[in-house]
This record gives sequence, C-alpha cells and structure tokens, in this order.
Amino acid sequence: MLGLTDFTNTITCNIPKLARLKHPPKQLFFQGNSELLENPLISIVGSRKMSTYTKSMVMQLASALSKSGVVVVSGGAYGVDATAHKFSYPNTVAIMPCSLDITYPKQNLTLLDDIRKNSLMLSEYEPSTKPFKQNFIARNRVVVGLSDALVIAQADESSGSMHSAKFALESNIPIYVFGHKYGESRGTDSLLREKKATLIDDIDEFVKLFSTTVQKPKSADEALEYFKTSPSYEDAVAKYSEKVFEYELGGKIVIENARVFVL
Repeated sequence: MLGLTDFTNTITCNIPKLARLKHPPKQLFFQGNSELLENPLISIVGSRKMSTYTKSMVMQLASALSKSGVVVVSGGAYGVDATAHKFSYPNTVAIMPCSLDITYPKQNLTLLDDIRKNSLMLSEYEPSTKPFKQNFIARNRVVVGLSDALVIAQADESSGSMHSAKFALESNIPIYVFGHKYGESRGTDSLLREKKATLIDDIDEFVKLFSTTVQKPKSADEALEYFKTSPSYEDAVAKYSEKVFEYELGGKIVIENARVFVL
C-alpha cells in the first residue's frame, strides 16, 4: 500500500480542455509529472482482446506520437490501453478507475508503477476508492476530455470505447479509427459508416497533425514495410534475416509471441 503522501497531490480542475465535458471532474489526484499535460495529448483506447493487426497498429502509432512530442492518454487497462502506454512511455498519462493507492489491474503492476514514477497517473477518486463498475465509464470521460483527439483502435458496438466515442462527440473532439477486416471491429466500422470518425490510413501523416517536432523524411525500406504486416518471426527471418537482427538491436522492431512488430 502506498503512503498517503504519495497520492495527495491534486490538480484543481481549471484545465481548459476538461471544461468541454458535461460533467468535468472537480479535482484530480496525481502522481508523476503533471507538466506532461502541457503537451499535445492524444487518447488511444480500445478492446482488451485486440487482434494482432490492432496491436501492431497501436504499437506503431503510440511510438511515433511519443517520438514526435505528443503524449498518449489511456486508461491503464489490458489490451489496447496497456500497449498504448508501453510504446509511448514515458510520454504517457494513465487515468485510473480507482484511487491512486490501489493498483488496477494488478497484472499491469510493473507498467503502472513505471507510469506513476516517470510519467503521469491521474484519478478523480479519494483514497481507498475501489474500481467500481460505474467508475470505468466515468474514467473514460476524463481520458477523452484531456485529449486533442481520440483514437479508437478496435471496438465492439456495445463496448466501453463506444462510450468514449459518445463523450468525444458531445465535446466536439475529433475521433480517428483504423481500418479493419469485416466484422473485426463493428464499433469503429459504425463510426466510419456514420461519418463520425476519420480513418487513419497513414500513421506518419496523422502524427504530423499533432507533432511538436520536425520529422525527417523516411527513405523507402522494403524490409520495414514488410515487418509492418506483423509476419511470424520464422517468415521474417527467412525473408530478411540480417534485417531482423539489425532492426531488433536498433529498436525499430520488437519480437512478441513469435511475431514481428514495428515500433
């Protein structure tokens, strides 16, 4: 259990962005670097059970945003949230559905501890508040309200991410989504169909909309373009063996669950 002094820092909610919400939080408890809130902020949310494709896209997007001076906001949960935090770290903000003296979910303990020490963790809840069911949707409104744009990476039609979309639409916060195979992400498909969201078809171009740094032009790299398809490690080594080892050492790709992902 954390000591009381670890989570009694508060931010009085005169944060202009939060005023867009119908019901803004009265206060936010925080741990970490509150100066991150002065940067451009992009929320990335989505399914706890994401597809391999979604994971690859979130990894690429979160990493590119962070390298461009943009801070990624999410909810600290499994799946899309944890991936967004991990690959944007330390330029990331986690909004909790419980008080900051409680770690939830416990399976993300290491990641959340890193965020509270070196990034920023926020909660509107008084000490000893557990993650009650109603807190999750309330948490989502803060995730959305802090951000310049909302990215929904993958979502079912009845998911919490669609509540996030509702908050964004109410507050005139732009929504962006990835393209998916038919039936894989019905929530984001419906947002596109109803013209409530914009498709991200080029991550570099999306990042430029919010970037605070000048990006260097990229040269064509066939191997890197291939790795963006998240091939199996075996296939990648068979096709570009030297590049796999070079790029892994150079931090351009990561190997997880016997697949290759681009950062």
